[in-house]
Amino acid sequence: MNKNVSWIFELTLTKGNPNDLKKLMVELVESSKNNEPGTLAYEWALNEDNNICHIHERYSDSNSALMHLTPFNENFAERLMAIGDATGFVVYGNPSNELKAALEAFGGTYMSPIGGFTR
Repeated sequence: MNKNVSWIFELTLTKGNPNDLKKLMVELVESSKNNEPGTLAYEWALNEDNNICHIHERYSDSNSALMHLTPFNENFAERLMAIGDATGFVVYGNPSNELKAALEAFGGTYMSPIGGFTR
């Protein structure tokens, strides 16, 4: 069984601008890339109007996702939320109860796998 957990977090830029977001994104990506071996994907995308950002994150398992959330909450969450508002959060996979509890504040929708494959 695939233990990967992933999510798409949507941020609508309401308080900051795309340049603020991009500066913070560089820090977040570097921190995750260099310190979190269980982070398999960490991709950011902006819409054409530069006011909606989707952050796609994929982790090898729930523990790896939890390892990401600790430095995120300590160093980056407040700064990210100073740029915009969370307007969507969808979690995929079978997250552990501990991970669900850690994600509770984001109010996500949980999608359980029913078929398909990952290479």
